[in-house]
Formats: sequence, structure tokens, C-alpha cells
Amino acid sequence: MALANRSLVTIDDLTNGEIEALFSLVDEMSDSIDRQSDICRGKVMASLFFEPSTRTRLSFEAAMQRLGGSVISAADASATSLAKGESIADMARVVGSYADIIVIRHPWEGAAKVAADYAGIPVINAGDGGHEHPTQTLCDLYTIKKERQTIKGLRIALWGDLKYGRTVHSLTYALARFGATILFRPGPGLELPEHVIRKLTTEYGGELNRYETLGQVVKEGLFPMDAIYITPSSPHQLAMMPDISIQVELKSGVDALYVTRLQKERLNATDEQQKKGKYPVINKKLLKEKEFKRTLVMHPLPRVDELAYELDADPRSMYFKQAARGVPVRMALIALLLGAKEVPVTEKDSFSRKIDYPCYRRGFGVKCSNPKCVSRQETETKYIKPQFKIVANQPLTLRCIYCEHEVHPGYIASSDWHEGRLSNKKYHSANSHWARKIRAENLIVFDSEIEAEACGFKPSSYTKMPKQKGQRKESRKK
Repeated sequence: MALANRSLVTIDDLTNGEIEALFSLVDEMSDSIDRQSDICRGKVMASLFFEPSTRTRLSFEAAMQRLGGSVISAADASATSLAKGESIADMARVVGSYADIIVIRHPWEGAAKVAADYAGIPVINAGDGGHEHPTQTLCDLYTIKKERQTIKGLRIALWGDLKYGRTVHSLTYALARFGATILFRPGPGLELPEHVIRKLTTEYGGELNRYETLGQVVKEGLFPMDAIYITPSSPHQLAMMPDISIQVELKSGVDALYVTRLQKERLNATDEQQKKGKYPVINKKLLKEKEFKRTLVMHPLPRVDELAYELDADPRSMYFKQAARGVPVRMALIALLLGAKEVPVTEKDSFSRKIDYPCYRRGFGVKCSNPKCVSRQETETKYIKPQFKIVANQPLTLRCIYCEHEVHPGYIASSDWHEGRLSNKKYHSANSHWARKIRAENLIVFDSEIEAEACGFKPSSYTKMPKQKGQRKESRKK
């Protein structure tokens, strides 16, 4: 298995076959967890947790020690040189010279990618802001598979904070790849972000039906859903009759209910109070419904008020098993990334490789729209330039390579000035036909007309095209 010396920043860094192979090693280690102490002897893991953590941090450190390795750690950014203005890149280079593998949690989205780019050793993302938490997803998938023997064809409900819950984002992608039907039940104002929805529907196939498009029978069904994603592998999908398709999908009930807490650390005080009062709660009363008779109740923990303590003794509750399985899952991952173990990989499906989108790397004219992105932070902009994947042309859509938020620039131009004539050094609306004609390697994008003209471009006759919904409305200076 070619995982040695690789990093795990997002769940898409592993193919389905690699995840299945990793799980086979987890099974092996779980059966003899006390006999693994020579696998990573002499290896050092750096544990860098700049946000609070109990389960993730301790399970990683326990995993390394059970493998025979040792741990060095930093758990407070204010007590490190980051507080003095040191960049993540410099920190990663230095720590990479002290350790053999780094596990990092950071509030900035994309911070783990930066660490992986500069450390020179494998880096594991233990949660970067509201972006992703891939190792929690491995624990979640492993739990589902151990309890249900498969993931394909299951109906999984994601419940709670779908906007800021990084565990949900990673899990959504993985469930879609493995062929599950996903039901979304967010708290008010905590719906799945649009960039997650776009990736879900454009890269994993299937069909997403939003609440407003559903029929009344479905709306009055299990619970007030925001949307449902039906996998393309479903034998019941009836493309021309989505309501009937959804009813067929749900008639056997929900296989797993994945609950998340309100991520209050990513909200201001006013938003927290407004959302807290209307946040959905899982309790015995809900689970008495026939649709939940065999439902696994899952939670990445910690819980607050969204999951009743009365459920702890219920045999359907899996959250403490999830936490316990974090040690063997992370043992297997560490051993594979360090090259201390190898397992054979078999690829079985079309979701095994990422789409190779063209990249936009000019570093000017446009920046990530997400203020929490690592590419927007003052200490990092000295060496990080905005980079994006060009994921669509109509409308022009750029996906940040660090946090995956999307940008819809208003204006475009070509680096070859359209056959090299200075008089044709012009910019156009991103909604014009030029968005399809300019080759990716020649594309230049601008957030505003002001930025385009500051770079020496003049407006063309295609500048005043109607703007697409969601694009910025910026007028030119007179």
C-alpha cells in the first residue's frame, strides 16, 4: 500500500480502496492491540493542537505510544512562536526536523495543508477550523461498517450543525463515495455550505433533492429534512419521479443518525443564542418512532444538549464505541504513513480518484472569500498566494485549494492579450462567452473592474453582461 510518506489533509487524500485496506489493518490491530509496541519504536510524533481537544489528541498520542513510538507536543498557540508572528510554514519546517510525523489541529481552514506542504514529513489533519476532520470520518466509517457490514445502500441522517461541523463535511464526501443515501437535518441557519453541496453533486454523482422541491408526503415524513442525497448506485432511484424515489429510499427507515453539537466557537454570542434555542435534540421520544427501530445513534463528541443522556444505555448508541475505536484506527493510519506497515489495496469503483481540475495560481486579482482561510491571514500572506481550482466556467467558479470555499469572480481577461495586440488588452464580464474561450493557462480573473484596470486592462464591450446570482456587485470608480 503506497501510503508511506504521504499526508492526510482531506478525506479525498485516500481512495475508497485505501480506506478499505486501512480498515483491514485496523481489524488486525484491534485483535492484538497490546502486541504492536515494536512497530514504530524509535519514531517521534509531534502533536500540535491549537484548538481544544480531548478524544482526538489523546487517541493519537495513545496510538503512537501503543505502537512503541514517542510523542512531543504543543497544545497552546499562545505558548509557541506562532504567538510571536511565526508562520505555519516556518513552524512546520522546524517541527519536521524534530519528528517523523505531525498531527495538527488549527482554527484556520487550510492550515493543515500548509503544514503538509512545508514539513517534509507526513502530516495528519486533526481538524482545521470548519473545513475537514478526516480521521474522525475514518472512525465513523469504520464504526458503520463494523455494525452494518457495509456502507453502500445505507440511509444515513446528518443532524445538527452542518455548516460549521467539520466532521460532517468529511463524512458527507465519504458517504457519497461509498454509495450511501444521505438525509440532511440542519439546525436553523446551519445548512450544508454551498461549496460542499457543489462538490457533492458534481464529483460524486447522484442526485440532491432540496426540501422545497419535495412533495408533501415526504415533507410530512420522518422529520423536517433540508435535503436528501440519493446515490447513483441506488437500485430504487426513479429519476423522473423524485418523490416516489425518496419514499422508496426511506420506507425501511434510517440506518444511522449522526448527531453534531452546535459549533459555538465559530459563532458570535448573538448567533449562538438564536440558534441554540431552536437546535434539534435526539432523545428517547424521537427514537420510539418505527423508522428508528434499528438506527445507530452516532456522535463525534463532545455533546452538549443535542443528545440526551438517557440514550447512553440504549444498545443503538454508538458514540462511545466510536471514541474507543479512535485508537486502533489512528494506530493503523500512523503505521501506514510511516511505512511501518503495508497492506494490499484493491480499487473497486469510480469514486477512487479525484478530478484533475485546472489550477489558477496567478496570486493577484482575486482572493478567497472565506475570512477564516489560512490564505487570508496576515502572517501567512507573506509566502502564500491565493490558488484555486477552476471547477466550472458557467458561471466561472474557483475553489480555494486551502479551504475549498468558492469564489465567483466578476471579470476575466487573457494573459496573451488576445493574439498579442496591446489594443486588445481588455477585460470582460465573467458571464460572457470569453469564460469558455480563454484557455485555463491564459486565464486572469478579477474581483472588480478597479483591480482589472489597475493591472492595465481596459473594459471590452462584454464588460456589462448581467451578473450571475451570488456574484459581487462592484461598480467602477468614476
